[in-house]
Amino acid sequence: MSRSHLPTTVALRVVAALAQYGTVSSAAEALHLTQSAVSKQLKSIEELAGTPLFHRTSRGLSPTEAGLIYIEQARIALGALETAAVRVAALRSSQPAIRLHVLPILGDRWFMPRFSRFAELHPNIDVQFTTFAPSDTLEKADAVFRFGEGDWLGWNADYVLGRDVVLVGAPQMIARAGGISSPEDIRHFPALEHSQTPLRWNDFVQACDLVDFVPSRLIRFGYYSLVIRAAIGGQGLALVPRSLISDELASGQLVNPLGLGFASRNCYWFTTPKDRPLSQELAILRAWVLQESSRSEPTQAPLEAGSRAVEPHFVPDSQAS
Repeated sequence: MSRSHLPTTVALRVVAALAQYGTVSSAAEALHLTQSAVSKQLKSIEELAGTPLFHRTSRGLSPTEAGLIYIEQARIALGALETAAVRVAALRSSQPAIRLHVLPILGDRWFMPRFSRFAELHPNIDVQFTTFAPSDTLEKADAVFRFGEGDWLGWNADYVLGRDVVLVGAPQMIARAGGISSPEDIRHFPALEHSQTPLRWNDFVQACDLVDFVPSRLIRFGYYSLVIRAAIGGQGLALVPRSLISDELASGQLVNPLGLGFASRNCYWFTTPKDRPLSQELAILRAWVLQESSRSEPTQAPLEAGSRAVEPHFVPDSQAS
């Protein structure tokens, strides 16, 4: 295949961003491009592929079968480029860079908005990021943000956030459906979830002791950011860690009816390899991450790795977010 038949790295980043954010405007904002530039890149790569990569709907973009293939390979290609950039940066620096893998949703909504504070405090500590890294690259990372129960063979795990999971939806959608006066009313709404964490609703049902719970419809998304955007757009109810949507709850874009939620066993963790001692710089970064974590969830007791607590929590209507 000639070079003219290969997509550019900009086009691959556009495809990945469109898959993550679901709209041209949101992808453009994330990539710091104009909407016109994003649309042109998408058109060029679709012409190159000879087939549409996304379905255009009133709710945004959803990948076609060809799009899913491109998205998967785009992640691999971008991951390889990110890894190369980190390694080259380490060669240029007299002080080795910290190789940190950040999950896209955690980076977008929690870590990167705070990282400027760390950079100001420690300008001499070089941190290089990856987001699309394959598994073999993760094994070489100095630290990895992970989502799960906190138990990974060969890795130390420090709890960051995510235990406090809340039920949320757009206030207008809930009002149109007659409101939610009891947990039983939830079954009348579509349920939104991330395709890779489908047990979240099972955990919620178990914690709230709902019998024979079946939502009116189940809608799955490949990215957690799309679950949040779908909830804001009034497409259904979602279960989301409170710390990831604090701004939307404060602004009223999302509400937490009846204060419904649960203490999840699946959370975000800061992990480091057990077979490598922490450098002074990595120890400083770890301490800062945990300090920011305590600020994000000041009322939550830190979890121990492998914790399996699934507990309900409710607040009176007057205290519901």
